[in-house]
Amino acid sequence: MLWTAAGVVALGFLVALEIAARHYGGVPGPITNQAREVLFPPKPGPLYGGLALMMVVLTWRQRFIAAGFAVGVDVVFVLVRWAADVEVPEGQFFGNGALWAMLGCAVFALTRRTGEDRVLLLKGVGLGLLLVTGRKTGDTWLLITAKTRPTVLDPYVAMADHALGNPSWLAGRLLEASGPVSPVLDLVYAQLAVAAVAVALYQLRNVAAERRFPRHHLVRTFLVIGLIGPAFYMIFPVVGPIFAYGPGTSGTGGVEWAVADLWPHTLPPVTVPHPVPYDGITPRNCMPSLHTAWACTIFIHSRKGPRLLRYAGTFWLTATLGATLGFGYHYGVDLLAGVVFALTVDAALRTYDHGWDRAGVRLVAYGTAVFGVLLASYRYLPLEMAAHPWASGPLVLVATASVIYLYVRTTGAWEPKAAPALRPEPRPEMV
Repeated sequence: MLWTAAGVVALGFLVALEIAARHYGGVPGPITNQAREVLFPPKPGPLYGGLALMMVVLTWRQRFIAAGFAVGVDVVFVLVRWAADVEVPEGQFFGNGALWAMLGCAVFALTRRTGEDRVLLLKGVGLGLLLVTGRKTGDTWLLITAKTRPTVLDPYVAMADHALGNPSWLAGRLLEASGPVSPVLDLVYAQLAVAAVAVALYQLRNVAAERRFPRHHLVRTFLVIGLIGPAFYMIFPVVGPIFAYGPGTSGTGGVEWAVADLWPHTLPPVTVPHPVPYDGITPRNCMPSLHTAWACTIFIHSRKGPRLLRYAGTFWLTATLGATLGFGYHYGVDLLAGVVFALTVDAALRTYDHGWDRAGVRLVAYGTAVFGVLLASYRYLPLEMAAHPWASGPLVLVATASVIYLYVRTTGAWEPKAAPALRPEPRPEMV
């Protein structure tokens, strides 16, 4: 019943986004874009990542068949497009096969499987398609934020960021001077889903053998963050320092829309903030930083993995924080909001699994309260935060640290305790 309800809600949400995309932007929404990729060149995205997630419910023999089918379909598509001289955008050569394989497994489940086997296979297909569709829904959300929020609140966030010492300006200068580090951070920032799939595959590695999904895993938190997070883009529209205080980037934004061309070499002056108009193209996707939230969940869920996975989770979180600040996509205060947001969402899902006891409810309520206070402070007290950085900065950091501490303490108490090793009782011996 829970999976059915989630499916109905997801379908309704996708239909609403489809209507909104056509209304505000006159462009196809996530359903149309996903359907067209059955035949047309797919946009770069986690198609094969979705296939990999789906295959956690299959046996090894079935996995080889599904992967071989996907690659074979892609080879046929490439040859047909080459023979027909079809112009294909760069980076969009492969992916149709993965989508065909997932849809084929759904048909196979409905026609050739029954009972628990059918349900498990459909769950796997749904998991894979949700990851794929998540990219499409994200693009639609970003379009809606740009079309419906003509003004942005970057001056408010820039003033609040004085409390932390304007870390984006500092990171931007460090990254500019670092040289060869930039391509690495750019790759990490762009391929966040790859790390998420790697951690999820480790967590779901026993699904095929146990015939069930674990109660809590990364994909759930990842999808819920992506579902809820963009709502705050609408409430608190922010484009980021490189757009609001810098030259922008190719294709979006630009110095003509910026408050001033200051980032990253000149700190913004402390002045009374006010909303400023911005273009109808650049997404208002800064507050909170969902890239930080997703990287934080990858870090959390990699803690129980082998040493290499733990190191990878730590690296991905560190590199993502450096990229979001160093490339000018985020301010420091919205990174902290992203951390609190991620921990609160993950805590809510864990509490739901655990049974909504007092400790879980307290953790979720406290995280929600701190997140609300942070956003309200950035919006209504930014000038006071900039004027008293030695007081407001530590308060913001302590508030974030308190959520981290309560999360670790509460969820740690829920972990099953290892039974102590039994010691053999002493036996008297003949002398």
